[in-house]
Amino acid sequence: MVPPSKLADWLVPTRAALLVYDMQVGITRQVKGADETIRRVGQVVAAARAAGMRIAFCRHHSLPKAWMGTFATRMAMAWQRTDDPAKIEPWFPRDCEAVQIVPELAPRDEDFVFDKLTMSAFEGTPLQLALRDAGLSALAICGIATEIGIEPTCRHAADLGIVPIVIEDACGHGDAEAARRAMEALRFAGDAIVTDVVGFVVAVKGRG
Repeated sequence: MVPPSKLADWLVPTRAALLVYDMQVGITRQVKGADETIRRVGQVVAAARAAGMRIAFCRHHSLPKAWMGTFATRMAMAWQRTDDPAKIEPWFPRDCEAVQIVPELAPRDEDFVFDKLTMSAFEGTPLQLALRDAGLSALAICGIATEIGIEPTCRHAADLGIVPIVIEDACGHGDAEAARRAMEALRFAGDAIVTDVVGFVVAVKGRG
């Protein structure tokens, strides 16, 4: 079977969906340049909507402290920069403001919003099931952060036989050098298609 050779052929609504990764209040307010990332993600979302593409939003949550086991406690200690497990607190508890998608990108009724505890948007979530059920084989990805969650999501997608399409300049980061290395690794592996906002918009233009 010969795969599509053009980005536009990967991004038809019957083949691909868009994932907006962790564009939530508690993350964007920690990331330098988040306003520009929000603007660019907004352009991507608008183009996807106009094309009739399905859009999913993932949101990162944290477990209640009583449910934090060894790994979750260690992770919380690392993120909260403490050596004392008694000092950690859930950083994204359920229903708090920090887990809400930023108002500029507010999901619509037809969008799929799901929560996760992991860096990969596939691990422990219904995303793979939803894509498979809809017959979709590619996933365009934008959001925050490249080096933390977008790279592992791309790798996980590839392992599941789903082609990840990274909209690079619509992906924010906490550490520029780490984000650069993450994108270099994705390019080296060859599993992901890498484009930018203009490339995405042009590829889906006129499909609505």
